Amino acid sequence: MTPRATYRLQFRNEFTFDSASAVVPYLARLGISHIYASPILTARPGSAHGYDVVDHSRISDELGGEAAFRRLAAALKVHGMGLIVDIVPNHMAVGDKNAWWMDVLTHGRESTYARYFDIDWEPSDPFLKNKVLLPVLSAPLAETLARGEIRILKDAQSGEGILSYAEHRFPLRQEDRHPGLGRASGNFGTAAELQKLLEHQHYRLAWWRTAGDLINWRRFFDINDLVGLRMEDEAVFEAVHAKSLTLYAEGLIDGFRVDHVDGLADPSSYCRKLRARLNALRSGGYLVVEKILAPGETLPDDWGVDGTTGYDFMNDASAVLHDLEGAHAFALTWAEISGRTTDFHVEERIARRELLQLKFHGAFDAAAHAFFDTIPDVSEDMTADAFRRALLRILGEMRIYRTYVTGETNSPAPGPFFFSAVARALRRAPGNDALALRHIVRLFESHDHDKIGQRCKALSRFNQLAASLAAKAGEDTAFYRFGMLLSRDEVGSDPDEFALIPGEFHTRARARLGNAPMLATATHDHKRGEDARMRLAVLSELPTDWLTAISDWFELNSAIRDPILDRADEYQLYQTLVGAWPLDLDWQDEKGLGNFVERILAWRLKSLHEAKLRSSWGDPDAVYEEASADFVRRLLDPRRSSEFLRSFADFLAQIAPGAALNGLAQTTLRCTAPGVPDLYQGSELWDFSLVDPDNRRPVDFSARASTIAREKEGAALLRNWRSGETKLHIIEQLLGLRRRVPECFSRGDYRPQSAVGTRRESVICYLRSHDNMNILIVVPRLCARACMDAKRPLPAPSFWDDTVIPLPDDLHATNWHSLFDATPFGAAQEIKCADILRNFPIAALVNA
Repeated sequence: MTPRATYRLQFRNEFTFDSASAVVPYLARLGISHIYASPILTARPGSAHGYDVVDHSRISDELGGEAAFRRLAAALKVHGMGLIVDIVPNHMAVGDKNAWWMDVLTHGRESTYARYFDIDWEPSDPFLKNKVLLPVLSAPLAETLARGEIRILKDAQSGEGILSYAEHRFPLRQEDRHPGLGRASGNFGTAAELQKLLEHQHYRLAWWRTAGDLINWRRFFDINDLVGLRMEDEAVFEAVHAKSLTLYAEGLIDGFRVDHVDGLADPSSYCRKLRARLNALRSGGYLVVEKILAPGETLPDDWGVDGTTGYDFMNDASAVLHDLEGAHAFALTWAEISGRTTDFHVEERIARRELLQLKFHGAFDAAAHAFFDTIPDVSEDMTADAFRRALLRILGEMRIYRTYVTGETNSPAPGPFFFSAVARALRRAPGNDALALRHIVRLFESHDHDKIGQRCKALSRFNQLAASLAAKAGEDTAFYRFGMLLSRDEVGSDPDEFALIPGEFHTRARARLGNAPMLATATHDHKRGEDARMRLAVLSELPTDWLTAISDWFELNSAIRDPILDRADEYQLYQTLVGAWPLDLDWQDEKGLGNFVERILAWRLKSLHEAKLRSSWGDPDAVYEEASADFVRRLLDPRRSSEFLRSFADFLAQIAPGAALNGLAQTTLRCTAPGVPDLYQGSELWDFSLVDPDNRRPVDFSARASTIAREKEGAALLRNWRSGETKLHIIEQLLGLRRRVPECFSRGDYRPQSAVGTRRESVICYLRSHDNMNILIVVPRLCARACMDAKRPLPAPSFWDDTVIPLPDDLHATNWHSLFDATPFGAAQEIKCADILRNFPIAALVNA
């Protein structure tokens, strides 16, 4: 069953299955058909997100266990609702809670589960042959041993010896576990004797800083405690999915969201296999994949999935509410303030090359060797170093996450994005690098059986490395360096695409007809909440006002700024304050400001670490971080910065109505465009959150339930627009419409309409049509100045001047009624924007 509308819930020990059961009646009234749940299987103790699974066979006890999960499923069925669950096939968490992993550490390559994990048992480093690198030590091994920090303890249950370091526990080989090893003192002879014991184990303890260079197993991105799984192995697929498929077969789950599908060796085969299993158990299962699509890239149509989880729509709905006319001014400002490039792809290319050397050197080196092993004869005069440089060039130029070439006879073609990257890589490549590059290209294009095993291995290594690199270099590095306009630095977005015109939005929306992708505008991974982005989008319409404001702020705050602070960091801070400032926060409220300061400080520290320019997770610069934090504290202290805060509050008050209108427009697009609207928890009211963990704060569902229970009247809603009640009302009404006429949205056409007149560029309009049902959606855009004048998110009717929406010939005899006010509209050849947008910010007209 395809969902009508989903609602994302983030489970954790503070919000369990029973907690979710309590909010089901509210979600049903809101118009939600399916809860879309974060992972429900057993994760590491205390997990805040559930993606660090340690046991795929059990529902998490921390979340309430299977009994509570079944209570939730039953509560949903009472209200005619269903459940979509997030699954994590790409990786698991390592550690003593993962029985599969511990068995591998105990038995090494002979373990039943050795095949489950993506481990290279014969890496180039001879000291790691048949061993697993464990980069967990805070210092080099010799130093750690000398300090006596590695000990042998007696296991409380078995009485046998186990290895202990800090909070970690590691098993010993069976022959090394005799009780004599576990002494009461916890010591085992000298450091040299302990080191000799360690050399016999199936793993090698190492300093955490060696991971990038030496690690011989695939990680999730660059995270040392998440190990990649081999979904291409039938036994691994079955073991990982057994519990989830059993719940699906019972009807407790209606479908799945697949996390990080691009991390798998062969995503297309995986998706087809999972679809086949769902169909064999019962028909109608909903299946979507978390996939970042570059502009112009499409999801392969042979995967058997219903679509993506909506990052592509999140980009489109945001970009169409930005003003392309502002791009030049923002580019000039960023160049002047930062001294950095205004071309995001240049920034990303720099980050890709840095990370290949610093974070992914081991995986990069393994991929280069894998390609080198495919040359037919050493007389070809291609060296391993040439392959390294060739790969560096290609991976540096990639604009997509990966290709889906496998090397098998039925493998898809590499595609135009790959060949564009190759063309850019070849431009300045010297002859020996170009020779290796062209050999790599031949492997991507080849379907012959020459060295097929080596070819498939090399292509798999390339694609999995490319996917990790894309995520870390783009959204986790370059996004934090590139501050031209932060609303365009969002997961799934291309910051070089500053804005979309309505015609391009319509083209992309129509392309989703016939599928059922999620339509997201906020996620658990977003960098900024959906309404924070919409407030920043207003700046694209008002570049002169913005540039005047930030010029004043730079000058006003010079006295409290430490000279070591980077102006680019300060500029990003001002943008973040504009986006995240709560509408109910008074700048003189010291207590409220204190809470806000803590949120900003958490964002500031994470942004510095992710950018990796002035500080980083691995090598923090305490002096710079403290100077940055002190600046935030002074800036948001009304006793020190009253002049700035007053100026800031005045500026925010001016742009807030236009930002609110943007938020309502974005909400309307999500609820009515082709696809399945997905609401992120809490975002039915204003969402000014920042990157995690800020976007995963507890949600006050009781406040939302009481808001939805109140009577709604348009004028009263607009008077109280700051509360977010208008946004919730739009969601309730539009999702209610989807419930009453579901086929108009699930099977209906999407017909773009063009306005004519003075304000034709300030409106997005389209028809959703099925059989005799027609719904006309009209959404304002680029109305910031008009909202400033009106002091509310509703331009005066005079703003629309002569702008009208001509109706198709087949609808000239149609009478309409408005979903949001009582005004009837009789049959006509055109509809005036001043009429339908007179009393409410957006319009949805339904044929009578």
